[in-house]
Amino acid sequence: MLTASILKRLQPLILLLVVTFGAALPAAAQEVGPVSGLPMPRFVSLRSEPINVRVGPGTRYDVAWIFVKSDLPVEIIQEFDTWRKVRDIDGQEGWIHQNLLVGRRTAYIAPWKSEPVNLRARAGENSRALAELAPKVLVKVDSCDGEACKVATFSEQSGGTSYSGYVDQEDLWGVYAGETFD
Repeated sequence: MLTASILKRLQPLILLLVVTFGAALPAAAQEVGPVSGLPMPRFVSLRSEPINVRVGPGTRYDVAWIFVKSDLPVEIIQEFDTWRKVRDIDGQEGWIHQNLLVGRRTAYIAPWKSEPVNLRARAGENSRALAELAPKVLVKVDSCDGEACKVATFSEQSGGTSYSGYVDQEDLWGVYAGETFD
């Protein structure tokens, strides 16, 4: 049995452990959406067009802007009931009803770059380049292994032909660094 003197000597250590690990608990709890139970933040895409983006979570709130194209990637950063607060490629934030979002992954090719990005036959720098994709080209993302993603272009963007291959994950806006999925 622990004596009072031992407990008194251990008190600073116990306090340090509680402060250190207790502070980590709220952060871990924030990694999952309170409504959906899905990871937060997370990327999704727009289901349809047009989509009203509102200043608050509900139809009583004003429309801040309208997305006029489907399949664009957005990042869900908050949940409230059936509404999702999203951030777009330009950093603008607003609220969209969950029914207008879909888990299908899309991404923009390196909008921060001025040079094209290689679409490769296989993952890796040594793989043959199939095409060059300009910055801000929208692609469908099939899978990511943490370093590269298998993507395909939308045929209407590329003259009726869809190109598929691999792009370095760091060259995409719409997936997180190191994220993996099939």
